[in-house]
Amino acid sequence: MRLRVGGPLAVVGRPVVKSVLPRVGAAKWVSCRMNSTAPASYDEEKGILDELAKQKIQSDDLKRLQGMRNIGISAHIDSGKTTFTERVLYYTGRIKAIHEVRGRDNVGAKMDSMALEREKGITIQSAATFCDWEKTEVDGSQSNYHFNLIDTPGHIDFTIEVERALRVLDGAVLVVCAVSGVQSQTITVDRQMRRYNVPRVTFVNKMDRMGANPWKAIEQINSKLRIAAAAVQVPIGSEDSLAGVVDLIHERALIHKGKQGETIEVGPVPEELKELVAEKRELLIETLADVDDEIANIYLEEKTPTPEEIIAGIRRATIARKFTPVLMGSALANRGVQPVLDAVCDYLPNPSQVLNTGLDIEQEEKPVHLASSQNSPFVGLAFKLEEGKYGQLTYIRVYQGKLKKGMYITNVRTGKKTKLARLARMHSDEMEDIDEAGAGEICATFGVDCSSGDTFSDGNSKITMTSMYVPDPVISLSITPKSKDSPNFSKAINRFQKEDPTFTVKFDGESKETIISGMGELHLEIYVERMKREYGVECVTGKPQVAYRETVTLPATFDFTHKKQSGGAGQYAKVMGELSATNNESNDFSTAIVGGKIPEKFLFACQKGFEDAVEKGPLIGHKVLGVKMLINDGAVHVVDSSEMAFRTATMGAFKDAFMKGQPTILEPIMDVSITAPSEFQSNIIGLLNKRMAMINDTEIGTDEFTISAECSLNSMFGFATHLRAATQGKGEFSLEFKHYAPAPIPLQKELIAEYEKKQKEKDKK
Repeated sequence: MRLRVGGPLAVVGRPVVKSVLPRVGAAKWVSCRMNSTAPASYDEEKGILDELAKQKIQSDDLKRLQGMRNIGISAHIDSGKTTFTERVLYYTGRIKAIHEVRGRDNVGAKMDSMALEREKGITIQSAATFCDWEKTEVDGSQSNYHFNLIDTPGHIDFTIEVERALRVLDGAVLVVCAVSGVQSQTITVDRQMRRYNVPRVTFVNKMDRMGANPWKAIEQINSKLRIAAAAVQVPIGSEDSLAGVVDLIHERALIHKGKQGETIEVGPVPEELKELVAEKRELLIETLADVDDEIANIYLEEKTPTPEEIIAGIRRATIARKFTPVLMGSALANRGVQPVLDAVCDYLPNPSQVLNTGLDIEQEEKPVHLASSQNSPFVGLAFKLEEGKYGQLTYIRVYQGKLKKGMYITNVRTGKKTKLARLARMHSDEMEDIDEAGAGEICATFGVDCSSGDTFSDGNSKITMTSMYVPDPVISLSITPKSKDSPNFSKAINRFQKEDPTFTVKFDGESKETIISGMGELHLEIYVERMKREYGVECVTGKPQVAYRETVTLPATFDFTHKKQSGGAGQYAKVMGELSATNNESNDFSTAIVGGKIPEKFLFACQKGFEDAVEKGPLIGHKVLGVKMLINDGAVHVVDSSEMAFRTATMGAFKDAFMKGQPTILEPIMDVSITAPSEFQSNIIGLLNKRMAMINDTEIGTDEFTISAECSLNSMFGFATHLRAATQGKGEFSLEFKHYAPAPIPLQKELIAEYEKKQKEKDKK
């Protein structure tokens, strides 16, 4: 099992531990925009898109799509995503007043509609909305654009919300803090954007804070995220005196006026900034020349590209995912947000400029390139499920064709046909009914029975979109409802599993515990709290019980007689032999009866008794491992002997001999592999030493190192959180079961005492 904290989410094999941690499906993902059948470069993608546009997309479709943008807002925790989105909604006229994430008016940001989000000041669920932006061109003319926008969480615990948003979006705004720069979750979000080939515009936020340094942030984007980045703006003023920005492309100042910064005054570049503007504009052109051939040719001819040529170059390089333009401002101070909306229109692709590929099930999953045409057969992806007021709310991205109210759609996976009774566009937790949604749109519907990731068609074709990446859970808790007769507990568990693929539930038959697993302690804490609030189910949580094992260390003989008289036929069986340890972890039963002292049918019953005995050991009630039982003598009674008697006698003999053979408790030992940046090596060695881990090997690379160690599973609980703290979220680790080994004596005594206490309480009842 791969357990990750912040770092790269690599796909690894299934766990080999049984009944120790929840067995979850192997991490799985294939992006329809990033699989083995996808084009190797954007030039190839562009060739396919141009061909699709010629053959399938009509002029009215192209006109409609040119003014459409599907974008997501992504960033590290507390970089200002939701604050930024609130300003976007205000400036586009979608909301009438600005509310803060933790506002004193107890309203909270529009996109944080859940009560828990407003209380904690964090985004838990991605929220979708739509708005219209009237972009004013340099010449004074105006162009209208329609945005479908998704605000995503920043915490690694809710990473699936970012995954599913980026899976269906065409572009993104990456928000970076001007003070902290590129942080751990910024790196994770960058990897997610690359996974789904999502181009991005970068907004350096919090320019009004002390210590803000946009140039350092841009340098980190270039070095840490390894994507060419250059500023297209220079700030006017700093910290409290931040007044606006200078547009480097058109060399003009944009000064924010008004209480909410809603009015922008265009003026000349301030005298004191002219030298810096010239320097940064030259750097922008140089950076573009490295990633765009047309700008490179102009640069080599020692000409200065026109503003139109620079914008076209930035757009080409951004859509090709070779470059990100960097804008700056402060969402909280209402500075620099409107130019980001203009940049989204100028530099990010419309749905017809993104290659989406499905698989045709009827033709052995042959790749099919989808055209953003309303006249093509309908293909849509259900990428997010939510419990709404009227039942399950299903978010659908329409890739091809048209979705109409009242039409029938077919779930490609199940073949089930459903009639669309209602179609809506979402505005956070509010909805606006619509009659149809065309190719490239994001909409929602009720009454559709499906799972997250299902593809829908019009029933005539069997094209399926490939699934998103689902990371393995990193932490587990046992959970028990306080009230045993609570049907709502099952309802809540089933709903949360359906909504969130990273939230998994397993019933451990051995420990009789329900174990929930997720991406972090906060992730599970939120679900436990939601059970209480939404379903009225209070739960008690605790760490899951480790699957210990029991064995013997010395051979012991047994001579056991089972005799019971209860009027009529009694029970009689006598077995003799030896119990010893094997050289491996398997159990073995054998007989060496001479002269038929125990008939064959009773020996078979003895074997059944042995199998029953090893299921629950005498020490702490866990399975017995690595023991061998030999029965070489015994006695029968003509009337009273039976299969049940010999089965019971064998179990009694096993228990007696087991306790005489110096029994011991075994605990699972795990192979631990930890990878992190080199600067955290001493921190990690300290963490392992505290857990009594045995370090086997250390590999040191240029930027990071990998430690291989062995450690007991019991010591590894809570390690994910400690590793995250010790490595600023940049470390990752994997756990794989290796073998069982004797547990420390103090732990054994503690486990035995706890088991005996439970048995006494059970006997009293």
